[in-house]
Amino acid sequence: MLDAAFLARDAVAVAHDLIGCTLELDGCGGRLVEVEAYTRDDPASHAWPGPTARNAAMFGPAGHVYVYRSYGIHWMLNLVCADASAVLVRALVPEIGRDRIAARRPGVPERDWCRGPGRLGTALAVGPQQNGLPIDGGLFTLRDRTGVPDVTTTRRIGISKAVERPWRFVETGSRWVSAPLGGPSAA
Repeated sequence: MLDAAFLARDAVAVAHDLIGCTLELDGCGGRLVEVEAYTRDDPASHAWPGPTARNAAMFGPAGHVYVYRSYGIHWMLNLVCADASAVLVRALVPEIGRDRIAARRPGVPERDWCRGPGRLGTALAVGPQQNGLPIDGGLFTLRDRTGVPDVTTTRRIGISKAVERPWRFVETGSRWVSAPLGGPSAA
């Protein structure tokens, strides 16, 4: 099991090291195949304008989750790292709690259950009730990877600021990622 110390580092380094780890929320989850890093000095980060009621979890201790609503529709899951930075969880392979995930994504092809941060949020039942919770106990668990996967780095997607930063990390060749490398994102 990984604990808060794993996340209490630079978000870019953490993002790279998360690929291949297993994330679980209340008995549902799987292997992480796509994430994006956001740092305190990043104009695309929610921490950029400073502490607010919405982003308070980002300014708390590393090793917690930051959950926010995107476009008034999707709940996005982020892992809080050092210095008000975070890693957005964009995609995972649905390996744990598949029946529950399928029930939350009726009529959706399996490949699309957790492919994209909004879809992943729905599949794992992410919501405001998890904002600020610790990653190392209770509802969340984060397990280390068993091997070192091939990781590809590319520019982030689905944002309009600082898109050129190569802070999107994907498992090379994974069919579960939200978009082709550098392509438009899946919701």
